Amino acid sequence: MDNEFSVYSKAAIDWAKGKIGSKEYPFLCLAFVEDAYEKANQVEIFGGSSAKESADEYEVWNNTGVPPIGAFVFYDCFGSLMNEYKNYGHVGLHMGDGNVIHAWDKVRIDHYYDIENLSPATGWTKPKFIGWSPVERIFKGYRKNTRIFV
Repeated sequence: MDNEFSVYSKAAIDWAKGKIGSKEYPFLCLAFVEDAYEKANQVEIFGGSSAKESADEYEVWNNTGVPPIGAFVFYDCFGSLMNEYKNYGHVGLHMGDGNVIHAWDKVRIDHYYDIENLSPATGWTKPKFIGWSPVERIFKGYRKNTRIFV
């Protein structure tokens, strides 16, 4: 991995670890992983409006082996939001050794295969692993952000 992306990944993972146990990201798994990169690195990244849209945009089905550190790890996950039932997906941030930090019932760490066994919210399906996106792809078209993030 390019050194710049290694630095970004480490900062994102450190920021995310600071949120372990937090319940501030209900049904906002994509916002959580994007915030990890954006707030820790003062950058703006661009993906879809849901985890599933981002997975499709990043073509994650091409990457189904063990994810590298810093990768976004994606899952199919169907449920209802605002009376619309569809595959919104689920996403977490790979920390290494198969561990993913993600927003579920709270921000937590699970092995990327074990996420498939989590109990979903009422009316939702269990997540099913579909692949991952490397940091280089997540950062395609990114820009430095001059706004101050908290």
